[in-house]
Amino acid sequence: MTQDEQKQAAAEAALDFIETGSVIGVGTGSTANHFIDALARIKGKLDGAVASSEASAARLREHRIPVLELDSTGDLPLYVDGADEATRHLHLIKGGGGALTREKIVAAASKKFICVADQSKLVDVLGSFPLPLEVIPMAKSYVGRQMVKLGGRPALREGYTTDNGNFIIDVHDLEMLDPVAVEERLDHVAGVVSNGIFARRGADLLLLGTPGGVEKIG
Repeated sequence: MTQDEQKQAAAEAALDFIETGSVIGVGTGSTANHFIDALARIKGKLDGAVASSEASAARLREHRIPVLELDSTGDLPLYVDGADEATRHLHLIKGGGGALTREKIVAAASKKFICVADQSKLVDVLGSFPLPLEVIPMAKSYVGRQMVKLGGRPALREGYTTDNGNFIIDVHDLEMLDPVAVEERLDHVAGVVSNGIFARRGADLLLLGTPGGVEKIG
């Protein structure tokens, strides 16, 4: 089973958790795209979806799945999204696609968060994947200096602006042995809108595509 087939298998396994007549949250990225495409087969079961990015909203609309605003739906029963890294403690790094802030909001507003990923995303300790930070444009240099003080190596994501009109700084080599503590510390750096550690509100279930099938963790 190829990496892409593993992503697809994990994404399709998440369909089993969808309740008829519900509005669900949908994430961003290649594995989330597989989930959106799979949703098209059962779209009659859904009342709609809340998207974590403009790209996902557009893909949902292509499949004629109603896209709703979180302000109008209230809390959601389910959120399905991918990850750039995941541990067996269900801590994640997300934001490779730049949608981390909206992803955090939808995850926080959802009763159950299912992460779908292929086997390559499973790690023992977070941090090999550069940690994305969404930052207010005027703060980019200040935030970069603070990341250096924390032992990280910041790099501005050139030519990229988030759906919220902000910049992304990718921080390399940041130690994350205690991801909850690091997440909280980064949230208090002035100018950081959000960071890509999902530990305080991690996944409730990880559906991991492997060559032998889908492994459930959580």
